[in-house]
Amino acid sequence: MRIVFLSAFLVASQLFGSIPALADASVCIDTRDIMSQKVENRGASILFKMRDGTQWRNTFKSACPGLVFEGYVWVVRNPDSSICENTQSMRLLNSGEICMLGKFTKMTPALERRPG
Repeated sequence: MRIVFLSAFLVASQLFGSIPALADASVCIDTRDIMSQKVENRGASILFKMRDGTQWRNTFKSACPGLVFEGYVWVVRNPDSSICENTQSMRLLNSGEICMLGKFTKMTPALERRPG
């Protein structure tokens, strides 16, 4: 039985192309847990420091240089106040420019040096 199943799987994968790997779930962060944020690389990315100590960098789909000088509001369309990679946007307060979030990357915080 095992050989029959394996053979059928191999034939199906040849007919339909390779079986795609399961897509990773999108990363979402809760806006209520953001302690601070820092615009980086002239508006190309933003670093979020979270209440639990984790840090997440989001690289925008395209640079958002106005973010360096302006405040923003989130365009959050879900009941749990989370923002998700590749789906959320922020609107700059003065210019009205829309900046689309890209991929989140979990960052390792730099270790603090102690005088020695």
